[in-house]
Amino acid sequence: MTTTKYIFVTGGVTSSLGKGIIAASLAKLLQAQGYRVTIQKLDPYINVDPGTLNPYEHGECYVTEDGAETDLDLGHYERFLNVPTSQANNVTTGRIYQSVIQKERRGEFLGKTVQVVPHITNEIKRRVQLLGKSGDYDIVITEIGGTVGDIESLPYVEAVRQLRWDLGKDNAIVIHLTLVPFLSAAGELKTKPTQHSVKTLMESGVQADILVCRTEHNLPKDLRRKLALFCNVREEAVIQSIDASTIYDVPNLMLKEGLDKVVLEQLNLESSTPDITKWNSFVHRHKNPKTDVTIGLIGKYVELQDSYKSILEAFIHAGAENEVKVKIESIHSEYLNEDNIKLKLGHLDGVLVAPGFGERGIEGKITAVKFVRENNIPFLGICLGMQMAVIEFARNVLGLEDANSTEMEAGSKNPVIDLMEEQKTITDKGGTMRLGAWACDLKKGSIVHDIYKSDSIKERHRHRYEFNGTYKEQMETAGMIATGLNPDTGLVEIVEITEHPWFVGVQYHPEYKSTVANPHPLFVAFVKAALNHKKNHKGVSMAQN
Repeated sequence: MTTTKYIFVTGGVTSSLGKGIIAASLAKLLQAQGYRVTIQKLDPYINVDPGTLNPYEHGECYVTEDGAETDLDLGHYERFLNVPTSQANNVTTGRIYQSVIQKERRGEFLGKTVQVVPHITNEIKRRVQLLGKSGDYDIVITEIGGTVGDIESLPYVEAVRQLRWDLGKDNAIVIHLTLVPFLSAAGELKTKPTQHSVKTLMESGVQADILVCRTEHNLPKDLRRKLALFCNVREEAVIQSIDASTIYDVPNLMLKEGLDKVVLEQLNLESSTPDITKWNSFVHRHKNPKTDVTIGLIGKYVELQDSYKSILEAFIHAGAENEVKVKIESIHSEYLNEDNIKLKLGHLDGVLVAPGFGERGIEGKITAVKFVRENNIPFLGICLGMQMAVIEFARNVLGLEDANSTEMEAGSKNPVIDLMEEQKTITDKGGTMRLGAWACDLKKGSIVHDIYKSDSIKERHRHRYEFNGTYKEQMETAGMIATGLNPDTGLVEIVEITEHPWFVGVQYHPEYKSTVANPHPLFVAFVKAALNHKKNHKGVSMAQN
């Protein structure tokens, strides 16, 4: 039986060096050589999953096909590899401790004193190897969150130490991502932070096999030799990761540095030239657009770009597919009103109203929907954005001025958006929403049926509230049509306005399924609609002048 190989990616010196991008880039290069690769993320925080975290705390919460609420890095893994992740691809300290404590309560430890070593570390080791033992992968890359030396990361580093001993040196290697800063006053790059980081890792019994050094300047040969000598790695295993203009350049940068070859050599596997022709075709289109469009992203968490990471990346994929540069204007919905709405949105080629939770900024989103509906600007509403479109239509077209969502107004007399029936008895907030991939039947002749070119689709969800079916007939008579329905529950998944050039609201999250290899068709069509609007609008403006 083929032995699964394991690659562990740790980080030192500082957070946000890009372990997820390095892991995804390496995985892409290995996949392009015919290896079956997956990536998992070990997160040191005690939350069971990021589902209850504020986006300001941790960026977006990514949702997998099987309904796991996970770290946003899993989005990078899917976008690079075009392979779905699952519950097993994201493990948190909270989930580890929860599992061990449940076993202790069931008496599975036979009266033993439960300790970090061996019980917590054994559970970490078990979780790490779940994907490998499935038989689906030749190589499993495991990214360990945080930085070495953090108290919360110690059990994970210890588990890596034990696994390397269990599996053998040819079956498990460690890549350590670190920072080589440039001191402008001295005019030189400094290796000492990396040396200290490697030393800290070694104090936990783990020797790095490969160093990936984040840097703003090229690392000269003598500096690489110094790092190799003092960090106890081979010189060819000191890999430069220089700042890139886009994350999609990183696989090529790692290929140039030979990261894939060093990894495969240390794992005693054959290496060949990766075939990344299609990847490079995408990168070329991304970097050489023929024109541009400006799309407004209206949300509540726009100060932190990671809050809408998958949406931003989906626009990059869709832009490359249309050979246009998508310029995103982030607009905070809390500060939108009737007085400034034309100034803020009048020049845009398209508007996306983003997902979110809670009452803050809701009226600004509704005002934005009203403006784009009345001015024929292409519109895409996602999850809460779709719900705001329904409320706006009910208020301003149906004349139900008090229409609202029971999320914002529990006693609303016209709850056009209401809590899902199965959610009404739920009290726990974590992991209890409608999650994962659900089926949706598309209405023939609709915008979405034309876009998907299919009668039925499956898309990922993350919500508690839904379109209230009581108002469906009334809405449709007035021109807002339900063009996507769940075949089992009748839940309205998609709404369109027939008299509008391009107006689509979806209850699900299409951004989660957009990848480099398969840009999401809804985003591709939305960007195309924005481009058409720009051309038509420009033609009108020139005629008026």
